[in-house]
Amino acid sequence: MRSVDESALGDLVAARLGVRDKVDENDEPGEVRAIGAGGENPPTVVAAGNFASPLVALSALDRAIERYRLFVLNPQEGLPDRPGVIPVTPFVGPGMRGRPALEYLPSRLGLVPRLFTGGYHPDVVVLHTSRPVGGRLSMGTEVNILPAAVRAARAGGGLVIAQINRRMPYTFGDGELDIASVDLAIEVDVPLASPTPRPPDDIHQEIGARVAALVPDGATLQLGIGTVPDATLAALTGRRGLRVWTETFSDGLLALDQAAALDRHAPIVSSFVFGSQQLYGWLDRNERIRFLRTETVNDPAVIARQPLMTSINTALQVDLHAQANASYVRGRIWSGFGGQPDFVTGALHATDGQAIIALPSWHARSTSSTIVAALTEPTTSFQHSHVVSEHGVADIWGSSLRQQADELIRNVAHPDARDELAAAFADTHTDARGGPRADVHSGARAAADRPRTSAPAPQQSASRSTTGASASAVAPSGVEK
Repeated sequence: MRSVDESALGDLVAARLGVRDKVDENDEPGEVRAIGAGGENPPTVVAAGNFASPLVALSALDRAIERYRLFVLNPQEGLPDRPGVIPVTPFVGPGMRGRPALEYLPSRLGLVPRLFTGGYHPDVVVLHTSRPVGGRLSMGTEVNILPAAVRAARAGGGLVIAQINRRMPYTFGDGELDIASVDLAIEVDVPLASPTPRPPDDIHQEIGARVAALVPDGATLQLGIGTVPDATLAALTGRRGLRVWTETFSDGLLALDQAAALDRHAPIVSSFVFGSQQLYGWLDRNERIRFLRTETVNDPAVIARQPLMTSINTALQVDLHAQANASYVRGRIWSGFGGQPDFVTGALHATDGQAIIALPSWHARSTSSTIVAALTEPTTSFQHSHVVSEHGVADIWGSSLRQQADELIRNVAHPDARDELAAAFADTHTDARGGPRADVHSGARAAADRPRTSAPAPQQSASRSTTGASASAVAPSGVEK
């Protein structure tokens, strides 16, 4: 590992990329081709994503390289954004959302590492690491797809760069690497990003309580980051013996640990995190926490081996076929598959496992129902165990199509949407004699069947449809997956 100044880093990388041996199955032995600024094949730069992007190192590279692909998972604001930078991601974040040149790569998170052995082979990998300890660095809060990127870069003659930050916690697991695996390094002292959490409102607290009621002692948890997961974790402090196998977590898990809800003899397994400075301090040298590569954490077969595996995710829409859309808004990509399909599949194959989708029943911004008759957007996941809103729980698994539609309308949909949903289902589903099904509960009948929460009922626009034909998801301020 060669330590250099920020001013020298970009020039050293540009010189390496200008003309060098490019490993490609179509190359003749010893063939040399240009892959730098003027080449037909712009170099691919893979960098740590989420809230751990190495912005100082990336800025240095950006000043020196005219044209390149920038591959970042869930990119946040602050990344290079100019003509010549081609944004690439399998999970869109605000740092790349809406860019005209975006190359969105549809892929379950568990399969993303395979992209590095194909057309997105990394020429440069830029990490955000801890300081060396005993000749080793740690990727800290962001492991995820990076071990696969480092392996692919080393195998193909690429560069590995570390932005070494004294504030990055040292975490154990697959994110540890020998300093000999790093070609160039710069040292920085910059704060780690801490996204401002949104306190859960009454609706989210009700959703969290309903989800928590489905989680038994000793369950293995997978939750995302956001309002619904935070509200759920807050409602689980009375459980005991909980385990964690999740692609990500935040401060809600720290609160569970402080409440003695976690099994202290079981490792906490994750792939990346972001949260408060207190959380980052808890992670540093904490041997109970293991950060593993995506290929392991998101492998459905491995997930299925976890005891009482309970996957808890959210969505933008769920339809009466129990399909969830967590990725698209009005026909445009908002996020991506992420790990939701990996964990839904793994949890459903686990012994006594369950896969839960939790979401508010109503989009306040668009005054539209989150439960629709049929999705008009691509499906992110399907065939869940339960769907939960502030109004109740729909038991999906093992139900007929008619039964699950009835459960979703009666127990999950907003009262303002139930009649239209029931009518839409009756119009499009017939019984064996060809007549319309009339046994799906309408909103009027459902209202008398069970008590409802006191959540305010927004007025539905007269021109707004909940059938799925014209209703469309509206982007929330944060999507938890």
